[in-house]
Amino acid sequence: MTTNTWTIAQCERELSDGGITTAHWRVTAVDGEYTASSYGTCGFTPDPESGDYTPYDSVTESEVLGWCWANGVDQEAIEASLQANIDLQITPTTGTGVPW
Repeated sequence: MTTNTWTIAQCERELSDGGITTAHWRVTAVDGEYTASSYGTCGFTPDPESGDYTPYDSVTESEVLGWCWANGVDQEAIEASLQANIDLQITPTTGTGVPW
């Protein structure tokens, strides 16, 4: 069974108001000895006047991941791609080498 672990590796923010403008995310899929991973970024336009605004010093990793998934990071598609990668590691369909 594959376990997917999502993390936020880094956040970029406006120093004036603490609004997060970019999140750098990573997901690692592990199934026994097999692993696959993906890394990307997601941009935001923080609005300090918004009722759901959370500044840098108050935000949680879980919250930022939710923002990523709500703003175009397709969690399901990425996890499916990583699973396909692991499946090919477990049951390869191609090989390399020379016959001599």
